[in-house]
Amino acid sequence: MKYITIPVTAYTQNCSIAWCEETLDCCIIDPGGDIEKLITIIEKHQLHPVAIFLTHGHLDHVGGTTKLAQHYTIPISGPHKEDQFWLDLLPKQAEMFNFPHCDVFHPNQWLVAGDILHFGNECFSVRFTPGHTPGHIVLYHERDKVVFVGDVIFAGAVGRTDFPRGDHQQLIDSIQTQLLSLDDDVTIVSGHGAETSIGYERHNNPFL
Repeated sequence: MKYITIPVTAYTQNCSIAWCEETLDCCIIDPGGDIEKLITIIEKHQLHPVAIFLTHGHLDHVGGTTKLAQHYTIPISGPHKEDQFWLDLLPKQAEMFNFPHCDVFHPNQWLVAGDILHFGNECFSVRFTPGHTPGHIVLYHERDKVVFVGDVIFAGAVGRTDFPRGDHQQLIDSIQTQLLSLDDDVTIVSGHGAETSIGYERHNNPFL
């Protein structure tokens, strides 16, 4: 698997495009906005989008989803159904954070722990990680030891839990059981900021 991470929106949210080197089929993870930029990169690498995967329902992670899905006629998977209320609130989220209007949408598939998501000859396994939002999931690529974690954990920090239905203890439990159970050499691709690793965060993250 190859991937590239592109900061989008005023919140510099990390949208990732991951693809199969053999087929050039790709998935787009958390397309929060700046759709033209994402399309340009997809075309530059001559990729074939097959799906959009969402880690959670916050606007800066999902704001460009429907336009991108319509542009490529591809399905949307994720997050877990517990985040439906966040997707239902997208117009209010956009108004509150001064984003362009964003219509309510629901994915083609809600995700649960253990789901397997395919793109070309590659796949992600889904891990359920509530706390930042109640329906947050992460995507783990076992062979290449990469996990796309949305806003669960960052380099030296963890996700906020002061939003509706956030739960700090639940977030820490999710990190302990679903992320720190992975090997130290697993790369963490967070929703904001630089990449890090499970081992580095295990030993240095002050919130853990």
